[in-house]
Amino acid sequence: MSEITKEIERRRTFAIISHPDAGKTTLTEKFLLYGGAINQAGSVKGKATARHAVSDWMEIEKERGISVTSSVLQFEYGGFCINILDTPGHQDFSEDTYRTLMAADSAVMVIDGSKGVEAQTRKLFKVCVMRHIPIFTFINKMDRDAMDTFELLDDIEKELGIATCPVNWPIGSGKAFKGVYDRNSREVELFSDTQKGTRMGEVQKLSIDTGELDGILGEEARAKLDEEIELLDGAAAEFDQELVSKGELSPVFFGSALTNFGVETFLRHFLDMTTSPLPRMSDKGEIDPMTEPDFSAFVFKIQANMNKAHRDRIAFMRICSGAFTAGMSVYHVQGGKEVRLSQPQQMMASERKMIDSAYGGDIIGIFDPGIFSIGDTLTNAKDRYVYEGIPTFAPEHFARVRQMDTMKRKQFVKGINQIAQEGAIQIFQEYNTGMEEIIVGVVGVLQFDVLKYRLENEYNVEILLENLPYEHIRWIENEEIDMDRLSGTSDMKKIKDLKDRPLLLFIHEWSIRMTLERNDGLRLSEFGRS
Repeated sequence: MSEITKEIERRRTFAIISHPDAGKTTLTEKFLLYGGAINQAGSVKGKATARHAVSDWMEIEKERGISVTSSVLQFEYGGFCINILDTPGHQDFSEDTYRTLMAADSAVMVIDGSKGVEAQTRKLFKVCVMRHIPIFTFINKMDRDAMDTFELLDDIEKELGIATCPVNWPIGSGKAFKGVYDRNSREVELFSDTQKGTRMGEVQKLSIDTGELDGILGEEARAKLDEEIELLDGAAAEFDQELVSKGELSPVFFGSALTNFGVETFLRHFLDMTTSPLPRMSDKGEIDPMTEPDFSAFVFKIQANMNKAHRDRIAFMRICSGAFTAGMSVYHVQGGKEVRLSQPQQMMASERKMIDSAYGGDIIGIFDPGIFSIGDTLTNAKDRYVYEGIPTFAPEHFARVRQMDTMKRKQFVKGINQIAQEGAIQIFQEYNTGMEEIIVGVVGVLQFDVLKYRLENEYNVEILLENLPYEHIRWIENEEIDMDRLSGTSDMKKIKDLKDRPLLLFIHEWSIRMTLERNDGLRLSEFGRS
């Protein structure tokens, strides 16, 4: 057990969250650069070098310069084994991000120094708060003109309701950006622009008390820095590891991911402040990786066709306890049978490597012949248990989907079903019909584009999407309700999901209230149970 415990102890598993364009994918790449996992990082937009970000693998991501799927990347640094879950920043993919956060032990929030907290960060942040995940803040793009630093901190505290504790402090921004001051060591790290994508760049460190600094910073910048440090020491929250671990205090760092400045400092501090993999809740109580010798894991993501040539499906699972070895047999609790975990792999976006072993805290991808669902538990413990499920978001946009070529019916049904099993879309049918008419529900409209794109590129099926006016969906909880006798409003539509469970769609919120009033005893729910 001790060998396994040692391996688990050195694991750190975190997700990176941010608003689109805050520089999250660039920061991920720089971490990999420091871990020696890649030699040259590609800027995401990559026009100059036409290189794409390592963590973006789907063609649509490369074309638009956005992350659509969550990538899982692993690298070694300073004796630690680090798993990064890079999430889509775009709000239309918040459901994928939510599921990814279920697999992480902490989160790094990237904020654009010139924009402060943006809408999407707020939404994702609420998920972290709900799960009490420790949050570390990296304020990026300091090499561009940024908001006043105190205003930025104030913005985080006001918008997200979390106290902040700056670990370092920026000296100027934009063209005047000189570096950062480390509050703990009382040293200034001086900024020098590095070649895009190359490694470290020179970092010069000087004590805050040295006279040499005055000449480098200039009289005005030096006076401003002294004033800000004084203010900071008087007003900022003290660093408290316990509050950080509870997700109530966020350590804040400043830097520029594009030029590599401040990234390694952040990584070192982050590893000091985070913990090894945490216990997880199951129906038998908490399962602690430090004391539970048996292997256990849960599936948090399914991705089909990561490799076009192989038409494969990968189930991503977070190992919660014990050790994994390639080809081992484990019990699939929801499926009620033993399964062999074959072709285990870890990802570097679309590059994969087969692995022989993995430990609690690691994320692995397993070949899925179509038996796994999101939220499934796998274990070889004799006394079986199930990890807490992952709730489904209620879709907010709906469209009717038809294939253009009726001869491609088989591919259409297969494609739409597979994409639905990944959790990116939810599919429904008209109440009294079969699969001829399919209604697709998504959390964000951009997912319609991805659906269209993937059906064309991966399944060779062209579709027509007809947007529907519905905005609200409700699952019917009473099993005894007679759907034909249900009295609704004129804007209500009866549908069913793939498990034949009845649902109702509404255009207006007030129609939900009216329907409840007209049908005595009817119970409606906003969340579907998986």
